[in-house]
Amino acid sequence: MHISEGIFGEIEGKEVKSFFLKNDHGMEVTCINYGCTITKILTPDHQGMIENVVLGFDTIEEYVNHSPYFGCVVGRVAGRIGQSEFELDKETYHLPKSEGENHLHGGNKGFDKVLWDAETEESTNEVKVTFIHESLDGDQGYPGNVKVMVTYLLNNDNELIISYHAVTDKKTLLNLTNHSYFNLSGDVKRDILGHELTVKSDQLIELSETLLPTGELIEVENTAFDFRKGRLLEDGVTSTHPQNQLVGGGYDHPLVLSANHQEEIRLVDQQSGRKLVVETDEPCVVLYTSNMMANTFGIRGVQARKHIGVCLETQHHPDAIHQPSFPSIVLDKGEKYNTTTKYRFSVE
Repeated sequence: MHISEGIFGEIEGKEVKSFFLKNDHGMEVTCINYGCTITKILTPDHQGMIENVVLGFDTIEEYVNHSPYFGCVVGRVAGRIGQSEFELDKETYHLPKSEGENHLHGGNKGFDKVLWDAETEESTNEVKVTFIHESLDGDQGYPGNVKVMVTYLLNNDNELIISYHAVTDKKTLLNLTNHSYFNLSGDVKRDILGHELTVKSDQLIELSETLLPTGELIEVENTAFDFRKGRLLEDGVTSTHPQNQLVGGGYDHPLVLSANHQEEIRLVDQQSGRKLVVETDEPCVVLYTSNMMANTFGIRGVQARKHIGVCLETQHHPDAIHQPSFPSIVLDKGEKYNTTTKYRFSVE
C-alpha cells in the first residue's frame, strides 16, 4: 500500500493538490482537493489490462470550465431543492437558483467547487486521505457553520470506501454524495449502454416535468426500472415509459433501496469482465446515464456525448425537505452526520 502527493494545478492563486492511492494489487485511485474530486480509478480487466474506469480530466482548468460534477462530492444537498427555498423552524431560507427556478447540487459554489484541506494516512493494509472543509453560516444560503470530513480509503480488497462525517452548530440540511461517472469498458472505449446493472430496489421515485420528486413512489414491476434480476442500461433508452422519456431517454431517477450493505448495487461490463459492487447505508441511489451530456468538450481525447458514463449517487431522497414522507435530511445542532458507501472492484 502506498500514498503520495503532487500538484495538480492552481486556482485563484492556490495550489490544487493530487493524491495517489495505490494498493498491492495494482489498483489506483487518484483524487484532488478541489471538490474532493476523484480523477481516476485504475483497475484490471479479465486479461489484466489496467485502465481508468471513471470520467475525468487532467487539468484544473477543464474541471472549472467543463465538468458536469465529474467525481466530486456534492453538497450541502445533492440533487434539486424545489423553488430554491425551504423552511426550518418557521424561517424561510432562500438558495441560489442554479437550474431554472430550482437549486441544484448545493448551488453555484457548492462543495464541489471549493479547495478542501487534506490529511493522509498509510498502513499495511490500507491508505486514506481525509478532506476537511468548514462551510460557514449562510454559505449558498444554508444556515449553520458545518464542519465536514470526507475520507477516501483504499484497501487490499480492491475496495474504495467513502465515509462522510459532519456536525453543525445550527439546524440545517445535509445530504452528501459522490458524483463519479463510471465506465467499466476502460479508458472510455465504449459507452455504458451495454453495462448490466442489478439493484435491490422495488420502487422508484416519480419525477415531475421539472425533474423534482412528486412524492409518489412507482413500483418497478414490469418497467425498465426493474433491475432486481439485472438488465442492460440500454433498456432505459429504448423504453417508452413516460419516466424514461421525461429525462431524455435513459435514467435520471432515484431508486429506493430495499437492502443495505448486501451487494445491493452491481454493475458489470461483460466485454472487459469488470464488476463494481456498491454497498451503502443510504436509503436511495440516483441512477443517471449521462442523458444530458453535452458534446462540447473532450474527456482525455474522447469526445463527450450522451451515455458515456453512469452515476450511482448513494444518498437520501432528493428534495426531501419538501416531502414529509421521505427520510429527513435535517441535521440538528450538535447531531453527528455519518454515512458510508463502499465500492468494490473485481473481474468475472
